[in-house]
Amino acid sequence: MEIRKLFATPEYNTTSDLALLVIRLVGGTAFMLHGWGKIQNPFTWMGPDAFAPGIFQALAAFSEFGGGLAWILGLLTPLASLGVASTMAVATWFHAIERGDPFVSKGAGGSYELAAIYLCIALVFIALGPGRFSLDRPLFGRR
Repeated sequence: MEIRKLFATPEYNTTSDLALLVIRLVGGTAFMLHGWGKIQNPFTWMGPDAFAPGIFQALAAFSEFGGGLAWILGLLTPLASLGVASTMAVATWFHAIERGDPFVSKGAGGSYELAAIYLCIALVFIALGPGRFSLDRPLFGRR
């Protein structure tokens, strides 16, 4: 498959493209804010007792901050979404399976609802692309 076709955006109606834009802007901004503190200390943000080695912590920090920026811009969206989906799949697994956190926390403590929602959003962008209001459209064309 030609790389250009991988990042080309499908044709949708204006309402659908605007909905994808809003989800990209809100989700991307939230992700950049979540990743900001992590990108400051990318290899050690989980602390000294981390379950993940430093390189995986750095990949997660980059996928959150960089993936958020990519979503906002609509740039290399499928690739950024793959990184986000991978990070959120691990976060969902860690909170749901390893820690046994509830889906929604009813007080103090962890939950996995936010990681699961971000995972779903990333899957939407992998399946549908970023829409026409993105940098992927002028750079890679449409499908």
